[in-house]
Amino acid sequence: MSAESSASAHRVQLPIDKELVLKVIPMPADCNANGDIFGGWVMAQVDLAGAVIPARYTKGRQATVAVNQFVFKQPVRVGDILSFFAALTRIGRTSVTVQVEVYAERFRNQGHYIKVTEASLTYVAIDDNGQPRALPQATVA
Repeated sequence: MSAESSASAHRVQLPIDKELVLKVIPMPADCNANGDIFGGWVMAQVDLAGAVIPARYTKGRQATVAVNQFVFKQPVRVGDILSFFAALTRIGRTSVTVQVEVYAERFRNQGHYIKVTEASLTYVAIDDNGQPRALPQATVA
């Protein structure tokens, strides 16, 4: 099976139940020794994308408190166009949990998407001293 036919076996539709929160193209400086993009680079981008929706609820400083799940499904390559989709999964007293899914359009096969990563992250609202604070009441109701 060729690399192209293998990739086509993983093609998916973009989610309609999540919000597009970030798009980015990894560059050669983001590669590991195998020529794939560093997993840590992908994790950092997921953390940035994951913080978008919780910011609407924390209405101030927030910090990543947990990476509940992180799955690398396919490698990410230089030149891929990555689309990060997020959705709220839980609102607590001080925290917000989101699901993030990452889809790649291969540079030479644009318009066709494969899911490369999925993760669940929890962000906590913090005060100026870095201590947890309750979410504003208007957003929790």
